[in-house]
Amino acid sequence: MEPRDGEVIRQAQFTLRVNGQEHPVDIDTRTTLLDALRDRLGLTGTKKGCDAGTCGACTVHVDGKRILSCLTLAAQCHDREVTTIEGIGNGASPHPLQDAFLRHDGFQCGYCTPGQIMSALALMAEGRTGSAEEIREYMSGNICRCGAYQNIVSAIQEVAGGHGPAV
Repeated sequence: MEPRDGEVIRQAQFTLRVNGQEHPVDIDTRTTLLDALRDRLGLTGTKKGCDAGTCGACTVHVDGKRILSCLTLAAQCHDREVTTIEGIGNGASPHPLQDAFLRHDGFQCGYCTPGQIMSALALMAEGRTGSAEEIREYMSGNICRCGAYQNIVSAIQEVAGGHGPAV
């Protein structure tokens, strides 16, 4: 961010613990967690969609709870555990939900997929997978412009044990 006339930029030095690894950072105190993850740590799986907290593309977990990283300051995450899409699986051993998204075609362009998966993992941990309607309600903060919603619900139901309709 560029300083305005007369504005004092405050830097913060702290450690971000992301996906089990510690990363010392020295950043502007106004830096969002999203920008720190993408620009400072090179973790580009978390997407910048609206940058206003309405699309869910930037969803990550902080201490096991889903948050919108575009609305969270990086400095707020000092001494907390941040988990991004890169921390839940890898190409050789994807998370079961990532596999289910593939099987159910729970994505089209794929841009929203990391946020959808991170939100879905939290949804399952919260025990909010009793019905397709409940899943839709608690996933409503994650927008998919391609309209793969039914496929996303089916993938979540499969992994949560609901074995949704085959697509």
